[in-house]
Amino acid sequence: MARKGSSMRLSSSRISSLLLSMFATFASFYVAGRLWQESQTRVHLIKELDRVTGQGKSAISVDDTLKIIACREQKKTLAALEIELSAARQEGFVSKSPKLTDGTETKKRPLVVIGIMTSLGNKKKRDAVRQAWMGTGASLKKLESEKGVIARFVIGRSANKGDSMDTSIDTENSQTDDFIILDNVVEAPEEASKKVKLFFAYAADKWDAQFYAKAIDNIYVNIDALGSTLAAHLENPRAYIGCMKSGEVFSEPNHKWYEPEWWKFGDKKAYFRHAYGEMYVITHALARFVSINRDILHSYAHDDVSTGSWFVGLDVKHVDEGKFCCSAWSSGI
Repeated sequence: MARKGSSMRLSSSRISSLLLSMFATFASFYVAGRLWQESQTRVHLIKELDRVTGQGKSAISVDDTLKIIACREQKKTLAALEIELSAARQEGFVSKSPKLTDGTETKKRPLVVIGIMTSLGNKKKRDAVRQAWMGTGASLKKLESEKGVIARFVIGRSANKGDSMDTSIDTENSQTDDFIILDNVVEAPEEASKKVKLFFAYAADKWDAQFYAKAIDNIYVNIDALGSTLAAHLENPRAYIGCMKSGEVFSEPNHKWYEPEWWKFGDKKAYFRHAYGEMYVITHALARFVSINRDILHSYAHDDVSTGSWFVGLDVKHVDEGKFCCSAWSSGI
C-alpha cells in the first residue's frame, strides 16, 4: 500500500510539472506575439511620421509620434484660421460663408447688432446718424451684408399711447425701416435701464450675432475701428467690453446721477465695476442670459450700472477697452 501511494504521488507530480511547462510555453508565445505586434505598430507610426514630416529615421516613442502629428495638424488648423481672420478684417470682419455640399452658401453670422437709444423728439439726431455712418435703404443693407453690422434705433412708446408722437415714429419707421419699437417701454428717463435690457433681449432673440452693442443717438461710430476692436475678442464667449469704472454712488436727490437705491451699495457708497459712457458691448452668451432672465433682472436708475449688475457673480471677462473712452473711435455729431 505504501508503494502504491508513493507511485500515485509521483505520477501526480509529473502531470503537474507537465501542465506548468505547457502553460509557461503558451505564455511565452503570447508575450512574444504581443511584443511583436507592438513593435510592428511602432514601426508603422515611425514610418508615418517620416512620411508626414519628411525627416529621416529616428528613435522616437509612440506617444511622442502621436503628439508631433497632432501638433502639426493643429498648426495647419491655426494657420487656416489666421488666414480667414485676416480676410475677415479686410472684408468687413465677417468670415466667408462656407458652402454646403450642394454648392449653396450658408448665411453669414452678423458681427454686431448696435441698438441706438433714441427719444421721441430726436428725429434730427437720427437723420444725422443716418447721414454720417448708419445709412438708409440700400446702404443700410450693404452695412449688414458686407460689414456684418446691424444698426437699429431703439425707442419706446409715448406715455399717451397712440398720440401724435407715436404716430410720427410709426410714419418714420415705415419710410426707413430701421427701428426697434418696444411697445411695453414708456419713453422716459426712469425707464432707460428697462429699455436697454429689453433691447438686448429682443436683439438676441432676433439675430444670432457675435456681439450686441448699446449706443446713443449723438455719436459717430467708426465702423471699421469698431469691427477691428471686436474681432480681437471673438474667442471670448462671455466678454463685457467698454470703458470700465467704479465710482461714487450719489444719495442726494437733487444730484444729476442720483441713485434712489444708494443704500444697497454699502457704507462706502461705491459702484461695482461696470462699463459706462456712450457705448458698450456684450457677447452673444451674455445677451442670451439677459433675454432668458429679463423678468427677474433688477434695474437701477442708470442703464450702465444696471447692465453691470446683471453680470456680477457670473464668469464674465470685463474688458476695459480704451477705445470706448474719451471718444477714441466715436465722437459727437
